[in-house]
Amino acid sequence: MRGLVLMIGLAIAAPAAAQRSNLVAAQPVVSPPAGMQAWTIRYLSRDDRGVERELTGMVVAPREAIPRQPRRVLAWTHGTWGSASSCAPSLSPKFFEKTPAIDAVRQGYVVVAPDYPGLGSAGVHPYLVGTVTGRSVLDAIRAAQRIPGAAAGSSYAVWGESQGGHAALWTGQMQGVDGAGLRLVGVAAGAPPTDLGANMRQASDANARAFLTALTVDSWSHYYGVPLKIGRARTPGIIQRLAQKCVTTDSGLKFGTLLGILALRQDLARVDLGRTPPWASYVAANSTSPVSRVPVLFAQTAQDPLVAPAVTRAFARRMCANRVRVKWIDLPGKDHATTAKQSAGATLSWIDALFAGRQAPNDCGRF
Repeated sequence: MRGLVLMIGLAIAAPAAAQRSNLVAAQPVVSPPAGMQAWTIRYLSRDDRGVERELTGMVVAPREAIPRQPRRVLAWTHGTWGSASSCAPSLSPKFFEKTPAIDAVRQGYVVVAPDYPGLGSAGVHPYLVGTVTGRSVLDAIRAAQRIPGAAAGSSYAVWGESQGGHAALWTGQMQGVDGAGLRLVGVAAGAPPTDLGANMRQASDANARAFLTALTVDSWSHYYGVPLKIGRARTPGIIQRLAQKCVTTDSGLKFGTLLGILALRQDLARVDLGRTPPWASYVAANSTSPVSRVPVLFAQTAQDPLVAPAVTRAFARRMCANRVRVKWIDLPGKDHATTAKQSAGATLSWIDALFAGRQAPNDCGRF
C-alpha cells in the first residue's frame, strides 16, 4: 500500500482520451494540504533505448473551480532519496513536507513531481542519467494534462534540487528534442551536479561523496551493463548494500551503514570515476550542457559540502559565455539539503515573472 496517506476507492481509470495518451491511472490522495487536491499517477515514458516503462509520480493542484485558462505548471524534480524502488517520494508520508515547490500550488500552479524511473516502479533507477530522467519529467507533465481536475496547461517551468537540479537542467536540454507540445519558460537548479567528474572530485564531505558514489556506480553497472569491478575485492558488496538504503534527512546514519561508508572511503580513496574507464565515458555523457534556450536560475550555499560551489559557479559562467540569461542566488551557510527551501521565495518570484512575460534578470558578470 502506498505510504503517503490512506487512499480510498479504486484508482480513477483514465478516460478514453487519456488511455490513448500516456496516463495509466490517477489516484486521489486523501487529506492533502488545505486548499489543495492531489493524485498519485502512473504513466508511460520511453527510456533512452526506446523501451516503454510505467512510472509513478504526484500531481498537486489548487482545490478550486477549474479556471477558464489552463493552469501554469511547475515540474518539481526531487533530490536524492535513494535508488531502490521503495525510495520514491510519492510513497513517503513526508512528501508534502519535503517538497518545497508545494507552496506554488497556493499561487495557482499545478505541481508535477515525477518519482523518476525505477523509484516507485519496476526496473533500474538510472541515477544521474540525464536523457531518460529528463524525458520522464516531460512525460509526467503530459500525464498531468490528462487529469481533468488539475487543468494543467502546456506552459511549464522546471525546478529541482541536487539530483533534481541535474534533472531540471537535463529537462531543459531535452525540451527541444522531446518537448513537442510543451512550452518551457525557465529552469531553476539548486546545487545541481553539472560537471559530474569535477563534482565527484571536489565534494568536501567524504562520507556523502562515498555514499553517492555507491549509488552512482551501482545504478550505472545495472543500467549500462558494466561489471561492478572497482576498488578492492570487498568494494562491490559494500556498494550493493549501501545502494539499497533510502536517504532520510531526519535521522543519523545507522552504525552498519556508517561502517560501510567508512570502508568505502578507504577503498575508493584513489579512484576518480571521471578518469577511470569505462565509468569516465558515462560521467562525460551525463554531465550537463552549458547551452540553454531559456533563462536559468542557480542557487547555492557558500560552503555546500557535496556540490562544490566553485563547480556550479564555473558552469554558470560557461552558460553566460553562451549568452544564457543567468540568475545567481548566493545562500549563507554550508548546508546542501535545504538549498531549495532557502531559495524558494526568490525562485518562485523569478518563475512568476517569466510566466508574466517579463524579461529575466541577468547576473552574468556579477558572480
